[in-house]
Amino acid sequence: MRAARAGGYAGLAVLGAVVGLAGTLVQAAWFPGGLLLALAACVGLFSGGLRTMGTQLGVVAPGVGWLVAVIVASLGRPEGDQVFWGGGTELAYVLGGMAAAVMCATMSRLPHRDGRSGPLGM
Repeated sequence: MRAARAGGYAGLAVLGAVVGLAGTLVQAAWFPGGLLLALAACVGLFSGGLRTMGTQLGVVAPGVGWLVAVIVASLGRPEGDQVFWGGGTELAYVLGGMAAAVMCATMSRLPHRDGRSGPLGM
């Protein structure tokens, strides 16, 4: 069971990297629809990770993958090639994606499996 759970978190991290890289390409291509699409993908990924895994770590794993992909995409190459050029759209994507991760991580926890509500142990 633990190996399957660890594999789920690793899969979410990879999926986060894919969504982050795709978002960096889409957000600048079709403004403002691309930005909204990229941010909607982030919200879907983060909330889906929370619902799938049932813990806040389900948001952290894809969030880390997303952040790593966005940081790597923002780094320039010695030849001068880069994905992010430092405009307002790129800043809105980075800040909006981070805000989506924080909001999804601080959402209320899922209800207990036995139908009770409230904190554990009560």
